[in-house]
Amino acid sequence: MNSRRDRPYQQMKPLDILFGESQSVAEIVAIESICLPPQQPRRYFDPQAMQELVESVRQHGILQPLLVRSRPDNKHELVAGERRYRAATEVGLAEVPVVIRELTDEEAMQLSLIENLCREDLNPVEETEGILQLLAIRLGSEVADITPLLYRMKNAADKQEESRHNVMPNPEVQVVEEVFTSLGLMTWESFVKNRLPLLNLSEDVLTALREGKIAYTKAKVIARIKDETARQELLAVAIAENLSLTQIQSRIKAIQPSSDPDQRKERIEGTMKRVKQAKVWEDQQKWSRLETLLAQIEELLGEE
Repeated sequence: MNSRRDRPYQQMKPLDILFGESQSVAEIVAIESICLPPQQPRRYFDPQAMQELVESVRQHGILQPLLVRSRPDNKHELVAGERRYRAATEVGLAEVPVVIRELTDEEAMQLSLIENLCREDLNPVEETEGILQLLAIRLGSEVADITPLLYRMKNAADKQEESRHNVMPNPEVQVVEEVFTSLGLMTWESFVKNRLPLLNLSEDVLTALREGKIAYTKAKVIARIKDETARQELLAVAIAENLSLTQIQSRIKAIQPSSDPDQRKERIEGTMKRVKQAKVWEDQQKWSRLETLLAQIEELLGEE
């Protein structure tokens, strides 16, 4: 998988991303003239990372200008650089360097989202939500409409071995592919398979993920606990004691020593679905192992 520094957007500043590379002259403005936008893509700031930035700003000032746009009331609305803005505010700077651009609401939101998606410390939840927002803007749709669209694309692609353009010859598919290609994070197919399920996690687990308190692989396992109290208790312990994935799985087995028939059925159906999706029969090594297991299952089913 590509590192963030290999991604097309990673080497570019927000202005270059939207308008192409160009000379941008910074101006000095009063920090009190800068307002935060009504909609901000970033929801969580790691306290330790923020404190490090505050100390850097205290010693060196703001090294990279903030990106703002003009407002009718002679103030400026922040478009990109929220961490630097917050650090400058905490330090007590009276003035900061900015680049002022005339941007539409759509352009401003795109830039803000793209800057956020280029961060090194981006967590899976923020990344998923940010990509959905960006797709909604590019497609002129509501965020709620994007997930169903992606699943329709996935279903159509699964039904045919032809190219996706032949399967779904419409402009929406092209826009989706352009966005994922430009971001360089993953393919849209991988996004549908690995990231959209994230949004179905319980809110307590989502919050922990969003705040970077727990790894995605651990969060997914904890989220399977249906009892809310038990799930929250294990989540808190996993974070506090930095439990490994194996330790978490062991504790879940202790909490749920036996599953009811519905859970057993769900597990079997889920496993079969994954087998079909993985097309293990096309991988000789995996098929050899699976064939042995299948023989054991068939033998078990044949017992009276």
